[in-house]
Amino acid sequence: MGVALAVAASVLAGCGGSALDPADVARANSAALGTSVSATAGPGQTTQVAPGGQPGGVQPVAGGGQVGGEPVTPGGSAGGSVRGSGGGGGAPATGSGVKAGSCAGFKNFTGISDSAITVATIADQSGPVPGIFTPAVQATKAYAAYFNSTSSLCGRKLEVKAYDSQTNTSADQVATQKSCDETFAAVGSMSAFDTGGAATAVKCKIPEIHAIVTNDARAQCGNCFGAEAPLGKFFPNAVPDYFTRTNKPATQKAAMVYVNASAGVDAAKGQVRAEEKRGWKFVYVSPFDIAEFNYGPYVQNMKSKGVRIVQMYGSAEMGVRMARAMESAGFKPDLFINTAVMYDKNYASGGKAVDKSVVVAGFTPFEDAAQNPEMRLYLKWLQQVAPGAQPTYPGLYAWSAARLFVERATALGGRLTRANLVASLKQVHRWTANGLHAPQDVGAKKAAGCVRFLQVTSGKWSSYGGDKYHCGGITSFR
Repeated sequence: MGVALAVAASVLAGCGGSALDPADVARANSAALGTSVSATAGPGQTTQVAPGGQPGGVQPVAGGGQVGGEPVTPGGSAGGSVRGSGGGGGAPATGSGVKAGSCAGFKNFTGISDSAITVATIADQSGPVPGIFTPAVQATKAYAAYFNSTSSLCGRKLEVKAYDSQTNTSADQVATQKSCDETFAAVGSMSAFDTGGAATAVKCKIPEIHAIVTNDARAQCGNCFGAEAPLGKFFPNAVPDYFTRTNKPATQKAAMVYVNASAGVDAAKGQVRAEEKRGWKFVYVSPFDIAEFNYGPYVQNMKSKGVRIVQMYGSAEMGVRMARAMESAGFKPDLFINTAVMYDKNYASGGKAVDKSVVVAGFTPFEDAAQNPEMRLYLKWLQQVAPGAQPTYPGLYAWSAARLFVERATALGGRLTRANLVASLKQVHRWTANGLHAPQDVGAKKAAGCVRFLQVTSGKWSSYGGDKYHCGGITSFR
């Protein structure tokens, strides 16, 4: 589902969406639980896959990407010279199912020297919410450290150059231009205002694998991709449909409050339209300013209108502020549902006010690391690069983006150029980063449409609605 200022969903043809491939449902649950695919679902159904085996026993999950038109299966054997993983129980840094391309003919280019391949990570590190996407930089650097500890790409190590997009379009444009001039590709980036550098990226044709693309302008860039696929103009049915099944009366008195900044506006309004098409009724929809601290008036309005479900777009700090405002006003909606960026230590530590609130996620929770070797790798190397840093949703997808870059570049070998990397990325479908998240159609920029729900209680996260993904069609909000 989304981040502080944007949401990621799927781009599928048809106003009413389409049914998800049953195999994708099974793959998504299998990847999350660290199990083999043991069940399939019919159209419109969800699939439960029973947990089993010891930690580290993840079975191959089809759809880790494609090389030369052939699927790459995480957990398979490497067809080239790929060294070990260096600990953590996950796949090798260059990809366990990737055949390394021949290094014959390898040529240096912008950002590539005889000893290193330099990539850019553009992220909001300063601005109204300081450090909001710094975890994307940390995670990209963590993957680079992991890669460099075990591997090289045609004799070259991976270097990461971080640029601060400062939570504004101008800085994002400047950072994008610098990435074009100084690095080979942009990897793991995340900016709430990534519209700023969209035209620049198109002009210089630099390959970009964002952690998450937050604005349509960047999504429309032909050489720009996201480890979590962009929103487009669609929203996954699984979110409204689950709550319709479990508490339909509450869905008839829904509210949406959202930060009045960049992609958050379009994403929140779009979600409202999509959920209305799925039968929800909204009695209150309102933006709030990014620098606003008094949420009391919004709460009073929702309370007076009898709101039973509150949905919110904002940072973790904003979510805590809203929850405390509701508590102070004695306003107790049936559900307080947030985007995945609130799956965060700062939010969970918000006290009694945030208890029982729910987030929508398309990835494996950190609490399930014992069953997910790739998650253990992310957690381990994050601490080596940034001791004390907290794992985050943007960080998880930045790690995924870095792995995707390395696997594609490794497969290309001596044929690695910006153009060839872009062409290779267009062939990547059902990307899971070894089970870190639900399958993403990176090449076609279509998210899987599978989500799961998490709930916070007494500062701890647990599954809500079962330890599984809920999958379904996609609804247009055009």
